[in-house]
Amino acid sequence: MHKPVKYVEKAVTVAATGVWAVFERLNRIKPNPSPTPKWSDKPLLKSYEKSKPPLGWPRTTDSLCPKCVPEIRQQILDGELPHEILLNEKVGEIKATIIERDGKILMVKDCPKHGHFEDVMSIDPEFSQHLEEVFPGRDITAHNDEKLHNHGSSTVKYGRGSVLTVDLTNRCNMMCDPCFMDANQVGFVHELTWEDIKTVLDNAVTIKPRRQMSVQFSGGEPTLSPYFLDAIRYARKVGYNSVQAATNGIEFAKSLEFAQQAVEAGLRYAYLQFDGIGNAANSHRAVGNLFDVKLKAIDNLHAAGCEIVPVVTIVNGINNEQVGNIIKFALDNPKKIGFLSFQPVSFTGRDEAVTDERRQAQRYTLSHLAHDVKNQTGLGEPTRDWFPISFMGTFSDWADVMHANDANNDWGQLSCGCHPNCGTGMAVMIDKETKEAVPVTAFLKGDQLAKDIAKVNDAARSKFWSGIGMALCLMKNYDPFHSPTHFKLMDLLQKFDKNYNVTGRNYGKVGPDRTMDDVMKRRKDRWNFLFIAGMWFQDLFNYDFRRTEQCIIPYATQEGEISFCAYNTGVGWRNIIEKMHMTATLTKWYEEHGRHEIFAGGKKVNLENTSHSLVLNDEIVTKEVQHDLDKLGIAKTAREEKVRARDQKQKNDPAYNARMAALYREVVLKEKTATSEGGFIPLNALKNNGGIAPAPTPEVSEPVLGD
Repeated sequence: MHKPVKYVEKAVTVAATGVWAVFERLNRIKPNPSPTPKWSDKPLLKSYEKSKPPLGWPRTTDSLCPKCVPEIRQQILDGELPHEILLNEKVGEIKATIIERDGKILMVKDCPKHGHFEDVMSIDPEFSQHLEEVFPGRDITAHNDEKLHNHGSSTVKYGRGSVLTVDLTNRCNMMCDPCFMDANQVGFVHELTWEDIKTVLDNAVTIKPRRQMSVQFSGGEPTLSPYFLDAIRYARKVGYNSVQAATNGIEFAKSLEFAQQAVEAGLRYAYLQFDGIGNAANSHRAVGNLFDVKLKAIDNLHAAGCEIVPVVTIVNGINNEQVGNIIKFALDNPKKIGFLSFQPVSFTGRDEAVTDERRQAQRYTLSHLAHDVKNQTGLGEPTRDWFPISFMGTFSDWADVMHANDANNDWGQLSCGCHPNCGTGMAVMIDKETKEAVPVTAFLKGDQLAKDIAKVNDAARSKFWSGIGMALCLMKNYDPFHSPTHFKLMDLLQKFDKNYNVTGRNYGKVGPDRTMDDVMKRRKDRWNFLFIAGMWFQDLFNYDFRRTEQCIIPYATQEGEISFCAYNTGVGWRNIIEKMHMTATLTKWYEEHGRHEIFAGGKKVNLENTSHSLVLNDEIVTKEVQHDLDKLGIAKTAREEKVRARDQKQKNDPAYNARMAALYREVVLKEKTATSEGGFIPLNALKNNGGIAPAPTPEVSEPVLGD
């Protein structure tokens, strides 16, 4: 039985539909030209002016050979080739075709030297078609950017992005596998100086369109940088209202005071590495009490006034069963978790040399995510409730039109203009009091809403009439009978007002002058707009240059701003730039600074206590690791894969087998052999590393690292 107010709201939506028909017809008469705001030298784009990359399938695109690229990159690192070759030549590039076969979307490509490659892009063509059909188009082409966007085929061409990533250091206090940057294993330290940090942030604001971006300090582990807090302060000073840290949470779990210092400096979001519910579900990170660390970090960060975004690297066969558990955890804690970011594994960094067998078994796509969410939680229909992240660009365009002539409008709206294959998401409205959760597009017609708003944008009317147009769009596309029980149409309108500052009402400031009172004021909202996002970063097996050129997550580096995927994978700009601007070898660094503590081999983080205020349902706490890959006999990690390859090589080596036979006679049969008499092979080396039995992994604070 519906509440009486729901029937009143239904009448309002019917009336709004009639008013919209008149409004839209009048709005089409002599539309205004698109304004050129202060933050852009080019006018805003109307919906029909936006360009799109080739979409659908079959289609051809530009890609990379997974074998050629590492070879050429190594030549650059060894000094045999200049890095400028990446600017002037199409290094390692080959054509790829995206096709549909056997109910899947595949990328297939052939290298004249290394042969045939193919990989899965989607397990649901209908889902992928839906994402591409509702893609609104690219952002304004980037301009005033020649000094920062100059990276050959990898150059970012469109927009300004939405998250500017700054790696403060390549040092880390964990030894994760997977790790897209191979932290702690490259033999040197690359750490930004204070001048470097200021320079990359100052440079970032020169690019137009000058959009309001999030600045995310990352690494390695950014909290290890001596300039972590200063960097946060400076980013706020420059004008960014959303400063984030991509962190494993260890330092925040160890100290509430440190979390408070970070928030006082200006930290707004913690992108917290988070792989599952329970220590068993996090055991592949090789920290004995990692889940306890996560809970304590969330508790401390929230108490300090920071918002938390659990970031989940999803690996098929390792933790894909955790998708539902993590969402249920967020639903149980709606006052503390407002965003979830699932990131399907990218086989790069520590995993770039992955075998075909493991890659095929562990590959996880955005389509996997949409179906796992539905199957494990019952939430969402893949082709109704999931949209490309760039879908929100239409709403950003509306805010840009509305605020274009504001006197203090120095920044454009944050806009996620990425390729529809890059990211997807589903919005869920949660009642913080009852914890009822309903996908937003179950009661708000997403496709039609975007089409209606685009018409408001194209007319480019005044702030008042653009606001009226948005209100009518929301009301006519709202279905009160499918919204949460206590949710009202006015709540929906207020949500948009809170996000886009239509009326000027103070819901709690988010700018550089934000205070703890503002944080508490924004948290009073009964409704949590939980966004479940999937961001799929590329690797050499599925690389598409049409994606990198409209990247929304550029890295700010000492050699300009580079697409996330081009930096971490692709031609491998990370490896090259970090080597070019190396701070010191590990030996030199340790001599001058000492060794920081590293948690590996099952070592536990020393916490004062593990108490927390989060709701933790014992039914979803995983007690045992996922065994899918064990049943298939497939390695779980790059390290395990290397050990197996080494053992197999030794098994097939006649000389090695002869030495093993001699060892057997000496140790077991107590015979005198050439081994014992001549000493040509160390006994301990054979026992520990020769493949008889792997040596146990010690609980050490520092792995053995070389120069």
